[in-house]
Amino acid sequence: MKIWKKNLIAGAVLLAVCGGIYVNWLYGGDQAVADLTDKLDEDKLTNSDLVMGEDTQEDTQASYFAAVRLSRQQARDSAVSLLQEAMSYGNDVEAAQTSQQLEEIVQTALCEAQIESLVIAKGYADCVAYISENGISVAVAAPEGGMQAADVAVIADIVLSQSEFTMNDIRVVEVP
Repeated sequence: MKIWKKNLIAGAVLLAVCGGIYVNWLYGGDQAVADLTDKLDEDKLTNSDLVMGEDTQEDTQASYFAAVRLSRQQARDSAVSLLQEAMSYGNDVEAAQTSQQLEEIVQTALCEAQIESLVIAKGYADCVAYISENGISVAVAAPEGGMQAADVAVIADIVLSQSEFTMNDIRVVEVP
């Protein structure tokens, strides 16, 4: 008799959990996963409002680059979280698509990091690269005397060597 009661309770708990998962899937399925381009919007990352206060030029540049990196990381973390949640509730086809999107995020992050490291290695004080579907934007701390055509050529060469972008896809922004 005790075994029958244990099995009945275990079955009821299992049924309740499965029912909860089904209801969550049923009502949560209508919510579309946010488009990654909305999360990683270039306008949000290059917004000059990220830098606050009246500091020296170097402090302002450092604050800008730190704020952009933080904003970019938060946007990526949010996108990854949404994709992982979608992957856990989706079917096999959706899970494969979500896995592919996660892989694209990782590859984009690696490419941006490589470009940033190489630009800094060329002697520039700081750099942030942002890859979007429209191209790549590279914000570089203004060297003494401002950016020259040779500086833009060096940065463009780095981007071309590390990515599949063309010259028309590259935007170099000088951060004063």
